[in-house]
Amino acid sequence: MSIAIVYGSSMGNTEGAANTIASKLGISDVFNISDIDADKINSYDKILFGTSTWGSGDLQDDWDSFDFSALKLSGKTVAIFGMGDSESYSDTFCGAMGKLAENLKNAGANLVGEVSTDGYTFESSDAVVNGKFVGLALDNDNQEDQTESRIDAWIEQIKPYFS
Repeated sequence: MSIAIVYGSSMGNTEGAANTIASKLGISDVFNISDIDADKINSYDKILFGTSTWGSGDLQDDWDSFDFSALKLSGKTVAIFGMGDSESYSDTFCGAMGKLAENLKNAGANLVGEVSTDGYTFESSDAVVNGKFVGLALDNDNQEDQTESRIDAWIEQIKPYFS
């Protein structure tokens, strides 16, 4: 079984989270989306995807230019994590995770790793479906002190799917 982490990061926060998650799960295949294509992603059985949110809930630039139509994720287990700013962008907090989730579901992915919105302060988010985030929401701008514990709790939740 092959597992990879694929992320898009402009300022380094999402890359840092990707590397922390990889280290804690023992995953050695970690790729910036700008350095990998859909064919390579399709070769993995299980994939964790990460993105930061920009502007009014937009995908990170490298994700924004990625051709999602080439992804073939039918039957594959996928989890999502993302970075956002819950104070400056309270009305679109981690919204890019919602856009990423839609694209991955359209490619056939089986999404796991929903996270409760408890403990987060924000107005609204496209990443919230049925009262939960579609993946792990992180805020290094305002809640950096909670990043490690949120990653640890999420890893415990998704570990059965990625080990």
